[in-house]
Amino acid sequence: MNFDQIAALVVLVAVVGVLIHGRLRSDVAALSAAAALLLLGVIRPVEVQGAFASPAVIALASLFVIAYAIELSGLLGLMIRQATKMCARLGEKGLWLVIGFCGTVGGFLNNTPIVVLAAPVIRDVATSIGLSPKRFLMPLSYVTVMGGLLTLIGTSTNLLVNDMARNAGQPTFGLFEITPVGLCVAGAGALYLYVFGVRLLPKGDEASPDTSAPLPLGEARGHEGGAGDAVLGDVALFSAADRPLQLGKALTALAVFVAVVAAAAFGAAPISAAAFAGAVSLILLRVISPEEAYAGLRPDVLLLIAGMVVVGLSIEVTGLAAMGSEFLIGFIRPFGPLAALIILYGVTLVATEFLSNAAVAVLVTPIAVALAESLGVDPRPFLVAVMMAASAAFATPFGYQTNVLVFQMGGYSYMDFVRVGVPLNIVTWIAAMIAIPVFFPF
Repeated sequence: MNFDQIAALVVLVAVVGVLIHGRLRSDVAALSAAAALLLLGVIRPVEVQGAFASPAVIALASLFVIAYAIELSGLLGLMIRQATKMCARLGEKGLWLVIGFCGTVGGFLNNTPIVVLAAPVIRDVATSIGLSPKRFLMPLSYVTVMGGLLTLIGTSTNLLVNDMARNAGQPTFGLFEITPVGLCVAGAGALYLYVFGVRLLPKGDEASPDTSAPLPLGEARGHEGGAGDAVLGDVALFSAADRPLQLGKALTALAVFVAVVAAAAFGAAPISAAAFAGAVSLILLRVISPEEAYAGLRPDVLLLIAGMVVVGLSIEVTGLAAMGSEFLIGFIRPFGPLAALIILYGVTLVATEFLSNAAVAVLVTPIAVALAESLGVDPRPFLVAVMMAASAAFATPFGYQTNVLVFQMGGYSYMDFVRVGVPLNIVTWIAAMIAIPVFFPF
């Protein structure tokens, strides 16, 4: 190993250790790693500049502004209130319909405010019809997170993997290209939760739900998310998200969002360009003020992703990704690409339980591309596996802020998440391994 490879490996091990330890903010850890790589000469300044101006960062920043404009207009709160009325009429089935609705919306909007608004509704309606909120709050978080698998903008992981694949010379994904796989994975997960998952939870309220104490959000490990993923920061900031409807602003924000999605879906413009134009349009149309737009940017998320992109580039340019793929190929080659796909998904899944999904995406994506090329097959199935596995990890309550929210509100124990989440990991893993080769042949 040469100096650059040793330096990149030391920085990688250090940042992973810091992220697992959890005492230092994830964005600070990522930026520190990027600074170290720059000072050591492993990464050039132009490559760092490229990471901070990458299409993934531009797209996420713009989508944050658009989503925040929709929240401020009161449109999201209106949808949740209408769902509440449906719950009151349909009872338990209504609760599951609301959970499914939240999952669908999670494919396009940040899932934290969705769960913040919907969780009290689920809790109160369940209690009013004589059912334990525990049967519904955990599925609400899980299904909303799985909704992020439905589109390219559903989670920062998808955008990040897409961006890194582009850097590696691979064609980019379309907005809805991963939707068939996402539907299979989310559908299998939701079906498991509906049929079996609730049976694994306590039927009574053994632990008293706490709805007044502050949420322990500092413990949430940075699943830093994008348009539909969980984010760093204080979920309590979303407590005022249920705002009165401002019809004009709501319709304008919705129209701009639909135009952005349509432009990206039909190939009229890249998602980063379409989202950026949409965000600027909302400011020019006075749907959202510049100050509100800056408030919605969530710089800790963007800086975390930019810093981890630099770390990911160091793995690729120094040849560590190729070395890692060669190591895997040594014992995978006799079993073929499907075994490689299964193992890659499993490694990504386990890593995501301990690290942020942005960290996992940038670490595993270069290896996924090199692994596929070493096997002589199309890298796209492996890239989709990274997208799915880096988001579909459910075995702990502190991986996503939405889990932390329902953890306290529902009075769950840590083992409740393990009992329900580990089988959910396995179910979604199996579903992905069936669906990915079908829609993305090797």
